[in-house]
Amino acid sequence: MSEAEPATACPACPCPLLSLADEEVVRRVREGETSLFETLVRRYNQRLYRLARSILRDETEAEDVMQQAYVNAYSHLDQFAGRSRFSTWLTRIAVHEALARAARRARWEGIDPMPEEGEESSRVPRDEQPDPERQAHTTELRRLLETAIDGLPEMYRTVFVLREVEGLDTPEAAECLQISEDAVRTRLHRARTMLQRDIYERTGATSASAFSFHLVRCDRVVSGVFRRIGLSRTPHVH
Repeated sequence: MSEAEPATACPACPCPLLSLADEEVVRRVREGETSLFETLVRRYNQRLYRLARSILRDETEAEDVMQQAYVNAYSHLDQFAGRSRFSTWLTRIAVHEALARAARRARWEGIDPMPEEGEESSRVPRDEQPDPERQAHTTELRRLLETAIDGLPEMYRTVFVLREVEGLDTPEAAECLQISEDAVRTRLHRARTMLQRDIYERTGATSASAFSFHLVRCDRVVSGVFRRIGLSRTPHVH
């Protein structure tokens, strides 16, 4: 996805300004249309929530990290030079904030000291036509999938969420996490290995359905961000 292509926002956010490219929104915010920052918040709420939750494994703390990440980004928007995608720059800010929060709360997990080797495997096959019984149990079994993802060590869980849940490619995930592309491939391979394949087979749910960020949360984060920044919102943004 190039900078000219806006990201997919919270599915329930019907804002007409979401069609604007990131660089255009950033330019207009810098020029004084500060209320347009809401467009960027809604655009990346889903990604930042999933990322923060993958590190902290706590929904409330994930939302707080999201808000602080947006505040940090807004406060340093003049430092965004466009050398990388805005989405990557924002994601790095959220990663740093979430890791700092995890360190402060002493929530680090032991990391499996396996050697960094192995090739990236093909994506786990998905059942494109789940039977009615599977469809009837999608919600319950998706929770099993989320529990399995939560059980991954943080270094693998974060890569898995960015690649498999958010759909970032290897180079962008590496840039967001500031690790090598080889490290992304290796950690993703390990994450897939650790997740029991039968969970996918039994759920009929895709990994992209995990950790959904719904409209009520989206609105709450937007309000929190604008309150912290001290900005007023205009009705036409949402």
